[in-house]
Parts: sequence; C-alpha cells; structure tokens
Amino acid sequence: MNAKKGFTLVEILIVVVILGILAAIVIPQFTNASTEAKENSLKSDLHTMRAQIELWSVKNSDNEPNALGDLVTDEYLRAIPENPFTNDATISSTQEDGSAWYYNSTTGDVRANDGGTDADSVKHWDY
Repeated sequence: MNAKKGFTLVEILIVVVILGILAAIVIPQFTNASTEAKENSLKSDLHTMRAQIELWSVKNSDNEPNALGDLVTDEYLRAIPENPFTNDATISSTQEDGSAWYYNSTTGDVRANDGGTDADSVKHWDY
C-alpha cells in the first residue's frame, strides 16, 4: 500500500483558525502602541518646553517669554518641536485654532493640541 504524505484539509483549517485567533489578539495591541508612542513623544516635548520656559523665567527676573520662539532665539531650544498629532510646529495664543501648540505668555502655560475634538467641535488641549 502506497501511503501519501501531507496534511489533510481539516488539519490545515485548524491551523488557519488558530492563526486567525492569534492575529485578532495581537493586531489591536500594535494599533494602540502607535497612539501611545505619539502621546509619550508629546509629553516628553511638553516637559522639555516647560522646563526651558521655567529656566528662561528664572534667568529673566521671573518674567515669562513673550513667545515660545524666544526660547529658540535665546538658544534654550533648538527648534519648536513638531507635534506628533498635528504634524506641525505652529504656535498660537488662543486655543480655538488648529495650531500644534498653545502658549499663554502671561502665565507661561504651554499646551498641546492632540488633534481631537469633542461633540461641539472644540479642540482638545488635554496635555
């Protein structure tokens, strides 16, 4: 009797089902990793800018910089970092527009646009 070697259709289907289940578990974790990486990058950039604003303020009689660009001009920062959610480095003194960063020169508060909006189309500035 000549036995043929190979897998049966049932064995192949079982392997395909197992691979499908594993893919369904693993793929969502990779999509979350991308968002988490953007959030971590954004938080790191904010931490750096806030620390440099504080340093600038200490060296300038507790006055806040007039603009974030002053930090670049005075070499506290090499450049305004690009916001990973909006992919630009624009700065605004109001939170209503789509700029990457919001800076209040009175308080020294700097915030980031996370690219999202709420139900009323108001921009998020959660960081």
